[in-house]
Amino acid sequence: METAICRTIPLMPKHQTGDRDVVVGRVARILFTNDENGWCVLRLEPDDAPTLTAIGPLLGVRPGDELRLSGRWINHAKYGEQFEAESYVQVAPSTLDGIRRFLGSGKVRGLGEKRAAQVVDAFGLETLEIIENDPDRLLEIRGIGQATLDRIRESWDQHRGIQQIMIFLTGHGVAPGVAVKAFRRYGPGAVDVVRSNPYRLAEEVFGVGFLTADRIARQLGVPADAPERLEAGALHTLNEASVQGHVFLPEDQLLSAAATLLEADPESLPSALAGLVARQLVIVHPRTDEPPAIYIPRLERAEATVALDLTELVGTPSRGKPIIISTAVAWYQGQTNIRLAPRQLEALAAALNEKAVVITGGPGTGKTTLIRGVVQILGRKDLQVVLAAPTGRAAKRLTEATGLQARTIHRLLEFTPMTRAFSRNRENPIEADCLVIDEISMLDIELAAALLEAVPPNCRIVFVGDADQLPSVGPGNVLADLITSGTLPVIRLDRVFRQAERSHIIDNAHRVNSGEMPLTDSNPDESDFFFVARDDAEEAAELAIDFAARRIPERFGLDPVADIQVLSPMHRGVLGVTRLNERLQAQLNPGGRELAVGWRRFRVGDKVMQVRNNYELDVFNGDLGQVQGIDFKERELAVRFDDRLVVIPPDNLEDIVPAYACTIHKSQGSEYPAVVIVLHHQHHIMLQRNLLYTAITRGRRLVVIVGSKRALGRAVNNATVRTRHTLLAERLREVARSMA
Repeated sequence: METAICRTIPLMPKHQTGDRDVVVGRVARILFTNDENGWCVLRLEPDDAPTLTAIGPLLGVRPGDELRLSGRWINHAKYGEQFEAESYVQVAPSTLDGIRRFLGSGKVRGLGEKRAAQVVDAFGLETLEIIENDPDRLLEIRGIGQATLDRIRESWDQHRGIQQIMIFLTGHGVAPGVAVKAFRRYGPGAVDVVRSNPYRLAEEVFGVGFLTADRIARQLGVPADAPERLEAGALHTLNEASVQGHVFLPEDQLLSAAATLLEADPESLPSALAGLVARQLVIVHPRTDEPPAIYIPRLERAEATVALDLTELVGTPSRGKPIIISTAVAWYQGQTNIRLAPRQLEALAAALNEKAVVITGGPGTGKTTLIRGVVQILGRKDLQVVLAAPTGRAAKRLTEATGLQARTIHRLLEFTPMTRAFSRNRENPIEADCLVIDEISMLDIELAAALLEAVPPNCRIVFVGDADQLPSVGPGNVLADLITSGTLPVIRLDRVFRQAERSHIIDNAHRVNSGEMPLTDSNPDESDFFFVARDDAEEAAELAIDFAARRIPERFGLDPVADIQVLSPMHRGVLGVTRLNERLQAQLNPGGRELAVGWRRFRVGDKVMQVRNNYELDVFNGDLGQVQGIDFKERELAVRFDDRLVVIPPDNLEDIVPAYACTIHKSQGSEYPAVVIVLHHQHHIMLQRNLLYTAITRGRRLVVIVGSKRALGRAVNNATVRTRHTLLAERLREVARSMA
């Protein structure tokens, strides 16, 4: 029997139950492999049993390899009995025939079957040791010259590098897919790179965070006060702040938070910050009478770009003749049979006259009416109006409301996969005389910068949004900063028009925004807003699921998957998004074959959400879709996003999550026929007025809140808005002063 020459590679287990089995055999054929995440399906020939199918993340395995697999047997509905590998040992062949098969299998470039036989005939059982330690001796073989030797050496090093990084990283608890990314980033010398500075993983390999890199570093004996550890901890703190919405951190807050994370002496952190500055990984922006602002470079550039480009835009004359507002407004009102209120007239005049304007207001205050006015009046003047919004759903609603095709900002800017950049930019601007951006509260600082870089200088721009909603998921607080800067005209619409006399949703949204409890004692037969009190979290969860899966569909004739959205403030807990999705999937899409991706299980018919921008696939953070098909062999999902069918490859599945329930933050920019909101004192750290207001305004026909009255009251009364560290308002004022 062959002998093992490498350690076990402990792959991340998919199942925590059942005894581990072991199978040993030679790889006869690779049926499927994914170089991005290492997933493999192969046929294995044991010495004393029939050929079997094995699956798992078996990175670097080739036909002819001798393997010892540890894992468990599973019974696949379509493909029958398979062995799911949880770890494997690659076994070096110890017989002459085994070595010939191994080298002639194609694993080592430059050695085919015939040449492999020549090498084994010459060196015998020492062949593999010679290739590993003294490869120049292969030049003794007739037909092997320097070029062939170089190919053999490169191929052997690559194969060895894959195995080494797999063994090294998975041995430290890192998922095999991340090990693949590390190898792709660093090549055959990956282990040496990681050993010399494990913190490079956190900086340069997506999927490895600081805590994982720090664990590896500590296991390797890196001192707690090592400069590379302190720098990595400070950089991690700054990156985490951006995830929380901050564009920068004040220096004192950064150093304090990093010292806490690292359990380090605060006095040691200034030198770490200086090291990051020297490596150009952070930018220090001095401030008068306040600690310096510490930025990640891309965010500092984005904020500076928005301030400069918007100010230059405002100072450049627009194209076309001046519009006589009274005549234009009279024409529009006559065309639409609408009588605009004084504040609406003011907003429309500003949108038609000013180079840049902000129009803000809550639901039902006429924002869409004004956008239609801009579209029709400027269209009458033969000026090109372009409509855009941050999300696909918001763009679709804008199209339906105006009759003019709206696009997402990402699609408007035309991302090019070849260059991994937007095609629309300063050199190739958007073709528009007026650009209207709806749902501006969702616009983060980086997307705002990319947008403004692509706006031609003579273009008007109209920002429309609700300043009382939650800020963007990404870093920045663009709408609030535009308003507080005082550099742009701002018109706030405060009179409710749409369905005011009959919509309890709109009425209660405005009550909540004013700090008043919503009215919940209306006639159930007439109301579109309900609050159902349940203090017990489990009871609240069961009731919310029953509303979404049975009661609302039966009473209102709505599709529980397409028309009803469950919203929660948080991911964790009985009333968190993760657990609610599991239970809703069991109710709404039970049974059927499923594709397991970590803790997630996907079935045909599942409602899903994209949670990270993917420009190559043209799907973006917050896009909702439904699984139309699953290719189990290729481990791919076919997902329909609105009118497009998108195939999600295995390496992008981590960006897809179940979406029967989603967080309130993720629902921004979308409206649903019905929403079921869970609100409980379990969510106390998230209960804020703008969170509840945003949730209520997601429902068009029906809003049901299930939870505790105490939580509802806390949310209504908590008007504290979490401060985001941004300097956009200050920069806008500074640039405006400098250009005056």
